Amino acid sequence: MSVEVASNSFSNPVSTNGGQLVVDAFNRIYGVDIKKAGALSMVYWDVERVG
Repeated sequence: MSVEVASNSFSNPVSTNGGQLVVDAFNRIYGVDIKKAGALSMVYWDVERVG
């Protein structure tokens, strides 16, 4: 599973603002609350900057 998150920041979207952009993207696309599942951790994610 993967999501794309657009951001004006160079910061990691998983650690910025509690990862809310990533949580919202997974909820919107897959209907999964990764925060509630305890999966919002850098242990589980690869972050790739595009562009």
